[in-house]
Amino acid sequence: MSTAQAHVTAAELAQLNKPKRSGQYWAGTIAGLAGIAFIIIYCILPFYWMIVSSLRLPTDGRSTDFLPNPASLENYVAVFAPQNMFGTAILNSIIVSTSTTVLTLLFGILAAYALARLRFAAKGIVLSIIIACSMFPGITLVIPLFKLFSGNYPGFEWLNWMNTYQALIIPTLSFGLPLCVWNLTAFFRQLPVELEQAAMVDGCTPGQAFAKVILPLAAPGVFTTAIITFIAVWNDYMIALQFGTTPEMYTSIVALSKFTGQYGFDTPWGTIMAAGVMITVPLLIAVLIFQRRIVAGLTAGGVK
Repeated sequence: MSTAQAHVTAAELAQLNKPKRSGQYWAGTIAGLAGIAFIIIYCILPFYWMIVSSLRLPTDGRSTDFLPNPASLENYVAVFAPQNMFGTAILNSIIVSTSTTVLTLLFGILAAYALARLRFAAKGIVLSIIIACSMFPGITLVIPLFKLFSGNYPGFEWLNWMNTYQALIIPTLSFGLPLCVWNLTAFFRQLPVELEQAAMVDGCTPGQAFAKVILPLAAPGVFTTAIITFIAVWNDYMIALQFGTTPEMYTSIVALSKFTGQYGFDTPWGTIMAAGVMITVPLLIAVLIFQRRIVAGLTAGGVK
């Protein structure tokens, strides 16, 4: 058989082995693509509408046009009007979110590592209690915490923490820690204990083995937990509204809900949308920048 005949035969075999795609296959493919397109539009359209509404004139807040006509930045200027104190609110959100995330990681990493490595009889019960703490509706804790932080609880009069950063940080810390401990405990369990043993054979103390070997390997899980915690605290409304009751202690979400507009008692839809864009865009940028690390942390250990 010549080389040309061999090439023809190989091409014919490839054609014969090529799967035949029926109408049912193409119908399923089109339906899948249509579903993906619907989900993308469903997720993007509210954000698009928020941007468009923020670019309208303040007097066109109820307009339903898909494009601003004319486009204006007046709403963004109005966001930082002195009566809104939005700059202070942004600073408060940064302080509360960053502090809560740092403290959550500090306590959560240590607790998760201990639960993953130490052996004791009640470990399963402890983990169950930790995850159960995150299931309590936040609204059920607001009244007891309000009484406690107001200094009205017998024996705890010194806890007069209303309108302070600790009153905003500690309750959100209690909600973020269970998720952090639960996620990182599973992550640390997947790391072989032989890595620490090898480091200690080379002269490391247990603390050095943890800091120099285990913690860098756990970076994807730690980073993912930090991003999730930061976003959850940044978007928190209930705790921030109850314990930060003065304009000086408003977070960005609470300050946004207090906008009164520039024309009496009207609802400043354009200004609210502009503030919403300013609150959301930094989070979107952060997620897009660190999306690989986030995905790595969420999928780590999924394939062995």
